[in-house]
Amino acid sequence: MNRKQMARLKKQVCRVVLDYFDKTYTNELGDQWQTVKEVLTTPGLWQYAVLLNNFQCSLETKKQLLLHGYQQLTHHTFPESLNCYINRNPGKFPSQRHQTGRIKGYYILNASSLLPVLALDVKHGESVLDMCAAPGGKSVTLLQCASPGHLHCNEPDIHRSRWLKETLESFVPASHMNAISTSELDGRLIGKAHANLYDKVLVDVPCSNDRSWLFSSDAEQAARRISERKILPAIQTGLLRSAIHALRPGGSVVYSTCTLSKAENSSVVSDVLNSCRDVLPVDLSDMANTLSHEFTFATHIPHGLLVLPHKGKAWGPMFVSKLIKL
Repeated sequence: MNRKQMARLKKQVCRVVLDYFDKTYTNELGDQWQTVKEVLTTPGLWQYAVLLNNFQCSLETKKQLLLHGYQQLTHHTFPESLNCYINRNPGKFPSQRHQTGRIKGYYILNASSLLPVLALDVKHGESVLDMCAAPGGKSVTLLQCASPGHLHCNEPDIHRSRWLKETLESFVPASHMNAISTSELDGRLIGKAHANLYDKVLVDVPCSNDRSWLFSSDAEQAARRISERKILPAIQTGLLRSAIHALRPGGSVVYSTCTLSKAENSSVVSDVLNSCRDVLPVDLSDMANTLSHEFTFATHIPHGLLVLPHKGKAWGPMFVSKLIKL
């Protein structure tokens, strides 16, 4: 176990956030919350996946993964080019440091992060917008699934934008960067500035991020975050509406978060569906059925899928919804 893992295990759960989650999620998830709570509050149970980089694939890395008990996550619905390995045991495969001019061989991620990209179903040559792209994991995953004609990666926060650019530099060869552009625009304005431009849009919105919020550094910061949570749905709704404006007719958008919050998930999608007459929800139940052996999905979630962390399947939280523009 490395130093980062040790430090993570020593982190203390913030009582203020946990009490708030207990009240909110017991109401929204019922008895399921206690099982989810056990995983979220115990970093020693957390699992991590390893996404191989097709631009720099290493047979030695595959051998090491197999030696450490990893197995390839496969399904007939996955693109053949997607090579992701998971381990049913907790722990994290060693990360690779960023080195200028050197392409990394793999990306460490929560396996549920694959689902928004798989739902988006990008095809070769399509024009794609990743509206809230930092730190870049979903953009990297997307590039493992297809070769878009143009991938626009946007991140309005300057510091996170630098992180995004570093991620792209670490995983994409210079010869392929001509198909990728980056920007630092407010995503809520992109729809008007780039109306009817993209075939596919991914909106992985800023959200409560339940895992990190549970380990807030102090009670004051936790109380501030809980207060700020009230304004997030309005921001998220604005981002999703902008994404729809940016879509070409017939195009599709995937909205995703890493929170269990109903207000930030299905309620946002419901609000947009009620106010936008030119979009329809896409049924993702087939995805849930085919991937139920690796992920635990909540039941009766309107307009999307919600991955619940469970022991041995400690992926998520991750909400995924897909809309198509008429």
